Amino acid sequence: MNKIVSLALLAGGIALMIIGINATNSFSSDVSRFFTGSPTDKAVWMLIGGIIATVAGLVLTLRSGSRA
Repeated sequence: MNKIVSLALLAGGIALMIIGINATNSFSSDVSRFFTGSPTDKAVWMLIGGIIATVAGLVLTLRSGSRA
C-alpha cells in the first residue's frame, strides 16, 4: 500500500512540474513577467508543489524498497 502511495506521489509531482513549466511559458506569465519580473504565482506554486511531491515520492519509494 505504501509503495502505491509513494509511486502516486512521484507521478503526481512529475506531472505538476510539467504543468508548472508549461504555465511559466504561458501568455499570462509573460504579461506578469513584463510588469513584475516574475511569472504568475500559480505557476510558481505548481513548480514548488511538484518538486516537493516528487522528492517525497522518491524518498518514500526508496525507503519502502530497502525494507522489502
